[in-house]
Amino acid sequence: MLGKSVKNKSAGRTEWQRIALLTDDEIEKLARDNLENPASTEEDWADAVAFVPPSKTVINARFDSDVVAWFKAQGPGYQPRMNAVLRHYMDAQSKSVKR
Repeated sequence: MLGKSVKNKSAGRTEWQRIALLTDDEIEKLARDNLENPASTEEDWADAVAFVPPSKTVINARFDSDVVAWFKAQGPGYQPRMNAVLRHYMDAQSKSVKR
């Protein structure tokens, strides 16, 4: 795969042959010196939480066509956005039941 990118000049401007010759230390130095993409610190990750997202279930659901059209008009990823709205509603309902 790496060789294909080098041969195909229309694939981009990445210099794959030069990158393949870099050592890990050289790559680390390039990353440290990149001001546009600063390295993260332990402090940045202090509140990070690792979790496994819930599994997805395939269903056949019917929605009003104008609702689907509106979500689709927001750009790619309309199904995850619809899921997020439903999750927000579910969470809000769960909190109101617990009171």
